[in-house]
Amino acid sequence: MAGTLYIVPTPIGNMGDITLRAKETLEKVHFIAAEDTRVSGRLLQLLNIHSNLVSYHEHNKEKSGKAIVNRILDGEDCALVTDAGTPAVSDPGEDLVRKCRKAGINVIALPGACAAITALSASGLPSRRFSFEGFLPQSNKEREEYLRSVCKDVRTMIFHISPHDTEKDITDLIEFLGDRQAVLAKEITKINEKYFPLTLSQIKEGFKSGEINPKGEFVLIVTGYEADESDMFWADMTIEQHFEHYVNLGLSKMDATKAVARDRGVPKNEIYKELN
Repeated sequence: MAGTLYIVPTPIGNMGDITLRAKETLEKVHFIAAEDTRVSGRLLQLLNIHSNLVSYHEHNKEKSGKAIVNRILDGEDCALVTDAGTPAVSDPGEDLVRKCRKAGINVIALPGACAAITALSASGLPSRRFSFEGFLPQSNKEREEYLRSVCKDVRTMIFHISPHDTEKDITDLIEFLGDRQAVLAKEITKINEKYFPLTLSQIKEGFKSGEINPKGEFVLIVTGYEADESDMFWADMTIEQHFEHYVNLGLSKMDATKAVARDRGVPKNEIYKELN
């Protein structure tokens, strides 16, 4: 019989957050697929676990993923871990889970540490509807297209902010989302954990002035879009009428398409398809 793939969350800072079930699973599996074997090796050493570690990350996921699937099909159990938090969420583990599902392998996910949910639960911002957005795209073109596609999303949004791009990330969010209420969570579960309930512009100023040290791990929770009547002038228009409105104002067809997409909070290629 084939083995099982276990998705095992690991602590995001405080080692006390490892669960009993996670520890038992890491002890019993035949091998552990780790994003960085050095990081996971230190965790296993602290837990006095001696399971075999194999490397599985973004740059070897095709070759390593196939080998892992084959071992599971041969009857071995595998635990998938990432450096910190829950694997397979904005993580190459997603590809391994997909491969296992396709091969008919049983996949069991354990609950545990997750920076995004931890930050959201402590933010005090609306949590009934939310979206996890991860890190912003690096290329300017992809970043602009992405931010235009989410700027009218009414859900609370959860972002990871890179310590190398704090000011740029916040500046771009302000440009496309406006100066919204937000909560910046820093070093969650660690000794220097801190939450900053501020507007985006105040967070930007905090980074600029040094009041918020840019070194560390950040999760940013941002409130969703709140429309007013002037924003919704197009509510009773078809997409074609909405498009013609902007063309009549003197915008090029391309810019009119972008404006319609921005108003409706959808990617511009969706508007383009509707118009053609």
